Amino acid sequence: MSNSRRDDVSNPDDYGRVVVLYGGNSAEREVSLNSGKAVLAALQKTGLDVQGYDLAAGGLSKLEALAPDRVFIALHGRGGEDGTLQGALELLGIPYTGSGVLASALGMDKQRTKHLWRSLDLPTPPSITLEPNADWEQVVERLGLPLVVKPVHEGSTLGISIVDSLEALKSAYREAARFDAMVMAERFVSGEEYTVSLLGNRVLPAIRVEVPNGFYDYEAKYHSNETLYHIPCGLSGEQEQELGQLCLRAFEALGCRGWGRVDVMRDAQGEFWLLEVNTVPGMTDHSLVPQAAAHAGINFEELVLRILATSLEA
Repeated sequence: MSNSRRDDVSNPDDYGRVVVLYGGNSAEREVSLNSGKAVLAALQKTGLDVQGYDLAAGGLSKLEALAPDRVFIALHGRGGEDGTLQGALELLGIPYTGSGVLASALGMDKQRTKHLWRSLDLPTPPSITLEPNADWEQVVERLGLPLVVKPVHEGSTLGISIVDSLEALKSAYREAARFDAMVMAERFVSGEEYTVSLLGNRVLPAIRVEVPNGFYDYEAKYHSNETLYHIPCGLSGEQEQELGQLCLRAFEALGCRGWGRVDVMRDAQGEFWLLEVNTVPGMTDHSLVPQAAAHAGINFEELVLRILATSLEA
């Protein structure tokens, strides 16, 4: 990385000792380990005083013993992305990357995220919270078929099902409940799937995701070589600007900061529908933020340093 690039994100000497947090005990541990190792390797190339730490290895007490001046959060899922870790770091007085306590907690709660968006008239598919003794026929009557069933507090599409019958709805609820005590159903939007990454106040190029089986699940995200990522995304300049501004509004509505990603569907009529916000997106070789950044001329090493720089602004 050239000195001119480094000047864009402050002097590396300003960061002090950096710890990259990854791993943890959530259902997304495997993805977090991969993200963290990629981030750590990139930061090591910059000459920073940096080391990695799996939070599952010794908890906060061992982290505190490492005496970090700041941390790069690469923990996905509960315990890392939901405000819990952010609150602990604030109590310890350790600056960190990304969104704060409230925005992280809201972003991890898909249903409350949607409640907030609706209150601001931001477009998001109708949804309801499901209970074990739900009136399944009424759920179908309210949302129609097909619909999507998902855990409220889970990421990486874990526990998500697309259902097109009353019988499938019941089994989908049981599958989602394996991951979370809170489960929601959402009206299915048929169309194209887009994702928009945000870096500071900058909207990065949108990506259109195309999956052969039509469902961008865990396998398609992290293991499949058949998933296609279209960038440029195929929208007109005006449409992509509209999408970017919608995602920025959705991101800021939750109080998010630093960096993140917003997932969106576009229906047959050309309308955009917000699905969810990711406040600590994946940083693996299949991940979307690095792809969008690369298309904008930001290589991976520069990207992680720019994200780290958000810890200077918190």
